[in-house]
Amino acid sequence: MGNVIKLVKNKYKDEEPIQRLLSLIEDDFIKVNELINDQVISHVDRIPDVSNHIIELGGKRLRPILTLTTSKICGYNGNYHINLAAAVELMHTATLLHDDVVDDSDIRRGKSASHIIWDNKSSILVGDFLLGKAFQLMVETKSLECLKNLSNASAKIAEGEVMQLIASDNIKTTEDQYMNIIEAKTAELFSTACVVGALITESNEEEINALISFGKNLGIAFQLKDDALDYSGDKETLGKNIGGDFLEGKVTLPIILAYRRGESSEREFLENSFNNKIRNKDLLKIAIKIIKQHNTIEDTLSKANQHGRIAKDALAIFPETEFKEALMRLVDFSIIRSN
Repeated sequence: MGNVIKLVKNKYKDEEPIQRLLSLIEDDFIKVNELINDQVISHVDRIPDVSNHIIELGGKRLRPILTLTTSKICGYNGNYHINLAAAVELMHTATLLHDDVVDDSDIRRGKSASHIIWDNKSSILVGDFLLGKAFQLMVETKSLECLKNLSNASAKIAEGEVMQLIASDNIKTTEDQYMNIIEAKTAELFSTACVVGALITESNEEEINALISFGKNLGIAFQLKDDALDYSGDKETLGKNIGGDFLEGKVTLPIILAYRRGESSEREFLENSFNNKIRNKDLLKIAIKIIKQHNTIEDTLSKANQHGRIAKDALAIFPETEFKEALMRLVDFSIIRSN
């Protein structure tokens, strides 16, 4: 029998909006963690070992928090929202294991990535195991609509990752192409995490559509902020290397805008960096200088704010409750956070 993963409630230092949400759903949140513990038990020791490593690294747990909170906003009184929240988090964890292999990332949340400690094959296969467990939890809810939405999200996320892979090292990636990528690989699971809270409650179409919009736009804002932080944050706070997107050849909005606005010499530099894969930490400093010169971090954050406003507006149809207020504050936090 493998080791049981010990999940502890995160200490969200300087993250008051998340603390507020957790105080409202604390009992359910604990149940979600306990259920995840149960799902990663296996007689194959490598499975709980790898799972234990990435889950105990922490993270904000935003997606299961969204599922629990939206189910409360919609008035759900059953227990299947626990299954759905755990399933969402297992899906997300699986994508992280896969992503670190695809991106060849050494660091995840300030620690060595799983594939560095074990190997690529273990990370991929344990990720597959977690996806399987997520779908088992979905089936237990007996909600075909929830199963349909979560399975569609799983496929959409994979499409987004492949789209990003194709766009790698292509400096001529357009802003529209970039937005399609982040909507698929990030915003889709945010949106689905929200909407299953309504679906399990059998909410009306207006509420379902509102939560789809809320989750989608929150996810977009969250990813835009992530992409801005990659060039403007610090390693200790972020828990990963600064400029990782540049070094990995990911063409994100700060780079896209810098290329469009740059002088001929700057554009030539970026073409060599991406199309010819000439990148290192010294060249990263030049790239950051070009980004700052053309204010692309500020414009990326401006776009994040725009989607944040859309997310907030989507909640207008719901009554004024402490759950709604906490979600509104979560939108602001997602944009002003430092990690």
